[in-house]
Amino acid sequence: MAVTSAGILPFARDDSGLWVFIVHMGGPFWTRKDAASWSLAKGLYDAAEETPEDAARREFTEETGAPVPPGELIDLGEVRLSSGKQVRGFAVETSRELAFVSSNSFEVEWPPRSGIVKTYPEVDKAEWCLLSEARKRLVKGQVPLLDALERLVG
Repeated sequence: MAVTSAGILPFARDDSGLWVFIVHMGGPFWTRKDAASWSLAKGLYDAAEETPEDAARREFTEETGAPVPPGELIDLGEVRLSSGKQVRGFAVETSRELAFVSSNSFEVEWPPRSGIVKTYPEVDKAEWCLLSEARKRLVKGQVPLLDALERLVG
């Protein structure tokens, strides 16, 4: 059975174009990376216990510390990452006033095989960026979700 994840991609439009709100993955592996190290705010869920929409809403709040913007969720479909994980994306239109507050955390042994366990935020920052910039920053497997957003809302 595939590992499933769901998340929300807030977006806004203005004269400059289509903007998206993406998060930078936390933890030591991603610290000094920018290209292909961002994501939509997302996380794992069990389909037997939770719908993808409910999981996406929960994960957005956990990872950004902000409430999910009001409005109808637009289903962007599902992508399969190179790891085999399936990610279901939803978009919601909002204002660019949405901002990162804080993230939940996780523990990991770092450096590897050191026996030292450290705590890191799942997300260390979030930013609004134009769709063209987001294509460079998002992990490659999630870029098709940007394509779907562009097709659905222009």
